[in-house]
Amino acid sequence: MTESLPARPDGPSAPRRFGLIAHRLHRQHADSALTQWSRACEPLVRALRLELFVVGGAFDALLRDEQLLDHPGLHRLPNGREGGLMRVVSRVAGGLLPGDALDGVVFLMDPVDPSSTFPEAQALKRQCVTHGKPFVPTLAGALEWVAVEALQAGLPAESVAPLAPLLALEEQTVALIAHDARKRDMVAFADAHFDLLSRYEARVATGTTGGLLNELAWSRGWPAGQPWVTRYQSGPLGGDAQIAELVLDGACEKVVFFEDPHVARQHEADIQLMERAVWSAGHRCSCLNSPAMASQWAQALQRLA
Repeated sequence: MTESLPARPDGPSAPRRFGLIAHRLHRQHADSALTQWSRACEPLVRALRLELFVVGGAFDALLRDEQLLDHPGLHRLPNGREGGLMRVVSRVAGGLLPGDALDGVVFLMDPVDPSSTFPEAQALKRQCVTHGKPFVPTLAGALEWVAVEALQAGLPAESVAPLAPLLALEEQTVALIAHDARKRDMVAFADAHFDLLSRYEARVATGTTGGLLNELAWSRGWPAGQPWVTRYQSGPLGGDAQIAELVLDGACEKVVFFEDPHVARQHEADIQLMERAVWSAGHRCSCLNSPAMASQWAQALQRLA
């Protein structure tokens, strides 16, 4: 455990590297979301040799709760007020030197923590989306993503058995949302993983995206006239808010949201509302926010079939 950020070792077997951050709510007591995650995922973290670069407050909480104490891949960054989060943003974008880059970020977010609106927090998510790297803001998503990493690394399905409820698609509802520049990507993702997505108990979508997905489903032999997804309003007309209510009610456990990070949106407040609903329901809801992240997730779950 050290303040430094060692360079990534060369070679295809080099361990994956993730930033780890937690708002105060999720690290302030011994049964916090951070501790729940580390307890449940410690065997897989060790098996995968994951490198974790932990911002100060979260690192101190792991020490307090005696989690991952002797894990050689645990590294401390400065506190957020000292630039720790800013350093994570830089390393998501590639860092300053070869070997600095992080492969993704777990950021356990509290929707009412003022720092969730700070520039570095918003930039972190944007850079993850821009570079196609996982940005994981909830406990459910953080637990699930370690299972994804394990399955992608070729660990046996039995290794993720303790996390099986998160992977039981037949008992869940998924929301499929895409900005205009990403709608083609969403249709391509649904086409490539149609059978996997069809395993969900239900699918919902915002207006235009939902129409495109239903057309795709009917072209693939889904019963004519029977919607593959339930359509809500388009995003600018309130569809994001409607899906946010489903999330808050426990009626939607997964949000696949393909964002365009390069275009200002008139309904930005609606988008943030939906995201904050996911954070509020973080113990049961997760989000995939780029085609690259969603493809990694789908490929991993197909290993369980």
